[in-house]
Amino acid sequence: MVSVTYSSTRGCETQKNLSFRDVVMTGLAHDRGLFIPDSFPTVSKEELGSWRSLSYPDLAVEVISKFVEEDQVPKKKLAEIVKRSCGAFRHEDVTPVKEYGGHYVLELFHGPTFAFKDVALQMLGNFFEYFLETGSNGGRLAVLGATSGDTGSAAIYGLRGKKGIDCVILFPNGRVSEIQERQMTTVPDSNIHCVAVDGTFDDCQDIVKASFANKEFRDRVKLGAVNSINWCRVLAQTTYYYWSYFRVTDENPDIETVNYSVPTGNFGDILAGYYSKRMGLPVGKLIVATNENDILHRFFSKGEYHRYDIAETISPSMDICVSSNFERYLYHLAGDDPTVLSSWMKAFESTGKITLTGKKLEEARKDFLSARADTAMTLQTIKEYKDKYDYMLCPHTAVGVSAIHQLGEVSKATVALATAHDAKFPAACQRAVDPLPTPPPQLSKLFSMKTRSSNCPNDASVVQAFMEKRIEERIANEKAAGLKTAQLKKTVLSAAAVALVALVASQLAKKR
Repeated sequence: MVSVTYSSTRGCETQKNLSFRDVVMTGLAHDRGLFIPDSFPTVSKEELGSWRSLSYPDLAVEVISKFVEEDQVPKKKLAEIVKRSCGAFRHEDVTPVKEYGGHYVLELFHGPTFAFKDVALQMLGNFFEYFLETGSNGGRLAVLGATSGDTGSAAIYGLRGKKGIDCVILFPNGRVSEIQERQMTTVPDSNIHCVAVDGTFDDCQDIVKASFANKEFRDRVKLGAVNSINWCRVLAQTTYYYWSYFRVTDENPDIETVNYSVPTGNFGDILAGYYSKRMGLPVGKLIVATNENDILHRFFSKGEYHRYDIAETISPSMDICVSSNFERYLYHLAGDDPTVLSSWMKAFESTGKITLTGKKLEEARKDFLSARADTAMTLQTIKEYKDKYDYMLCPHTAVGVSAIHQLGEVSKATVALATAHDAKFPAACQRAVDPLPTPPPQLSKLFSMKTRSSNCPNDASVVQAFMEKRIEERIANEKAAGLKTAQLKKTVLSAAAVALVALVASQLAKKR
């Protein structure tokens, strides 16, 4: 393991040269910036060659250890965390690669919630648990996250039942699919709290950001982040770029670089690909694939990162108007200069606009291409894949595949990231394919399970009050349960002592 420290994209003076443990437990910097490594490790051709034959868990250990110091997480413990995280997946390869129509599909939906976010959130949950067990935060953490669909359930399944952790997930009321909502609200664990907010996903994200900016609240509840702003999320996702590169080039050793098409909303998934390339993985172009909410496509095609209202689409996990992880990439476009980045973000927060032209836009286009797929194009792609290959794409994955078709010059050696299982979006998929394939039983049974959730207005102070109340109730219940357990043990021990005395007395009486 090498020496890696982290700082805020906005240059927070009180948070410089932080450890991996620090940034995982803190989530968002106090100046509302995002944590990034102060320097990026590189991977040599020799290392790449030695990694090719590794299993997915072993490969993950090698990649992640580049960013984690030995004194933060010993490599043996890291291997345990990775193995436990990968053990939650249904496929032995964790993220298998399949070939269809001359390009490849990287299946990221074999985790417990059938979405790519399981890869990172199983790992983040296990890192949280390890850090709390080894002294962080006084053993308690209140995780707050916002979801447009898949993050919430993946976070919940990664954190359910974890000792010392309360998980509060905000989702826009009526704006996630029924299955996505049920995956969240059917989890009975007492440390899980689902909140339907009367607003959009961006409203939910704004509540999260406002909560982290509130120092008194943040410190009082020991706030932690589970959204893709948490560096661990991005880091965990880098592994499957290496894995898929090896699998594609195993079959085609003459291929020098591999392109990736990524259904993109918050930019975390594709950012992992960018960082993999920056480390030395032979990645060609990274395709930013968007739906009608195309702020990122507008940026890479015209240099306009301009905030518009959200349009509801059949790919709801990408229905965003502000890309929460994009700040990390903008930091690099700013020449890794927090002063320049801060001025851009200040302008964006006041005007809703960042416009880049000339060399900055040219620099962005060296690594990224972009394309936009509307609802009609998405449905057509789902239908074509089912008709040609008897293979179902979820609406988000179909956006990525459509982007490959639109950018025909990169179709060779291109991997489309399959970000979710199609059965999570039956209403959308049925508009393209009817009848639908039988859904997995894990999803079917959700409709017969009890649900529980709370409602809150679009008001950060109300959500914060809700969190504090629930956390206080949980702590009180834990104490009461602890006292009850202690009393029960005392009663059992007393009864055992009485019985033992009686037995001894009886034996003595017999001897007499």
